[in-house]
Amino acid sequence: MLETTSKTKRVFTIIALWCAFLPVDLSGQRLHTLSYGNPEQVGMSSAVLAGGTGLYQEAVDKGDLVGAVLMVVRQGRIVLHDAVGWKDKARNLAMEPNTMFRMASNTKPLVATAIAQLVEDGKMSYSDMVRDYMPEWDNYRSGFINIGHLLSHSSGLRISSLFLGPLMEPSAQHPNAPTLQLESARFGSIGAEVTPGQSYSYNNPGYNTLAALVEIVSGQLLEEYLEANVYNPLGMEDSYNHQIGHDLEGKLNRMGEVYYRRSSETEEWIPEGTPGGPVAFPFARGSGGMISTAIDYAIFCQMLLNGGIYGDTRILDEASVQLLTSPKITVGETSSYGYGFSIDNGVYGHSGSDGTRAWIDPEREIIAIVFTQTPGARREGGNPWERFRDLINLSINNPS
Repeated sequence: MLETTSKTKRVFTIIALWCAFLPVDLSGQRLHTLSYGNPEQVGMSSAVLAGGTGLYQEAVDKGDLVGAVLMVVRQGRIVLHDAVGWKDKARNLAMEPNTMFRMASNTKPLVATAIAQLVEDGKMSYSDMVRDYMPEWDNYRSGFINIGHLLSHSSGLRISSLFLGPLMEPSAQHPNAPTLQLESARFGSIGAEVTPGQSYSYNNPGYNTLAALVEIVSGQLLEEYLEANVYNPLGMEDSYNHQIGHDLEGKLNRMGEVYYRRSSETEEWIPEGTPGGPVAFPFARGSGGMISTAIDYAIFCQMLLNGGIYGDTRILDEASVQLLTSPKITVGETSSYGYGFSIDNGVYGHSGSDGTRAWIDPEREIIAIVFTQTPGARREGGNPWERFRDLINLSINNPS
């Protein structure tokens, strides 16, 4: 009996020592890399989460959505990763867990991450004026807008289009036109309509300008910078920034069609975002344009939950993650915007106009992802993501 007790004590001592050397962030939270597991392993209910998949299957069956990929992660364990419906209904191609999506404004957190990296490297500051990098912004309309204003959508810009039209044509002075940098410089002549830093107004030109600043400061095109400093270090193998002629390294067949509106005659969703089809702009931009998968975006989110590190690769300081994901400007009664992230009661994330949404709950250590390619469903109330979120929370309160 004594021998068994001694062995047991030694085993527990070894386990305790092993746990003591597991990586932790400064808040004492364990650092995780993603792996598949059962919900019950992390205090969640399989039955309740299955109800979340059922919600989206029902939406597909009713014609509210064409398809969706769902993912829930807790404490690094992928406890739900389901696909429902079609990625291309006309060709009867089923949605798959590794389907690639147009991320739209879910690109913005990546641009904010790039800015934070350059700040950490001492190459720029959040308080720097845009005019310091773009002389076209050095005027009474734009000269007082800084980088932090652009990141928090509090710049005072009220330009509604992604870029000013028409785009520039090649000329003797600018033979490579149009480019992201040239087009973003043009915003400086319009400038702020209200005092910067005073109010929130969601603004795509601000993030296109931030992306141009990434190019100016780093000396790399936006897509090159993100590939070298975010995608490759984190192992995000299916993430790109869309541009003309980009075949996604032969992965176009994994892209889903995008369905913006219904036929007035049949009420069926009309495919209008054909993979590999023409793009609106001949350069990568910061307001949108990212292409990714649920697993890749979850890796990015887990890096944030880990305080800027994933595996043995750190791409952000923990202080930078805290800065990006803390409120900077009030949006509503309980919501605000940080630097690249919407924040509501401590939960932060973003959504994209093509039907993608991701949120991170640091208190519960949860990542939730809902990727669809039916943006029109949001206008009709056919995307049940809020009910899905409620079921995720319910699954914690009622583990099996």
